[in-house]
Amino acid sequence: MHDINHTQDLKKLNRIIRKYEKPLIHFAFSYTGDFEASEDYVLESFMEYWTNRDSLTNQANSNILAFILTVVKHKCLNHLRQRKYQESISDNIRDLYQWELDLQINSLSSCEPNELFKTEITAIVEDTLSKLPSDTRKIFIMSRDENKTRKEIAEIMNMSVKGVEYHISRALVELRTNLKDYLFYILLTIYN
Repeated sequence: MHDINHTQDLKKLNRIIRKYEKPLIHFAFSYTGDFEASEDYVLESFMEYWTNRDSLTNQANSNILAFILTVVKHKCLNHLRQRKYQESISDNIRDLYQWELDLQINSLSSCEPNELFKTEITAIVEDTLSKLPSDTRKIFIMSRDENKTRKEIAEIMNMSVKGVEYHISRALVELRTNLKDYLFYILLTIYN
């Protein structure tokens, strides 16, 4: 008896599949826009009916097609919810990328290479001068910042002009060494 019912159920399912498979796939596709997913959802719905057929046939007024269509509908709803979730994540990533790009554009727009180099060069000069021996630093500052001649500096420091030249030369060697990465920029600035 069980085999007869099983065979009848299988024949009934095959008739439903032949008659409704394509319209159900079309129905699912009209919502998902994904043909393969629509085919899968319809096939899974038929399988779900087959798995639950004993409990469904015992219910009064059970409608197989209504059950299958309801399952397809829920699978399509889950598909759409998943797509909406993925798109919201994509939107968030796009917004974050746009924000980062705007930040980079604004940062680069406000960047003045000349000011950056001037600041860095000034810091290196000040650091180099602060590390020089006291007399060398004083002599170099008098020569460059105060525009004093070597003879004037020699009189102030109570030393020979050769001694002043030695201290200036020593300061220039230190500065040249510490500013070696900026020499091209310095030369470019001088000639412009």
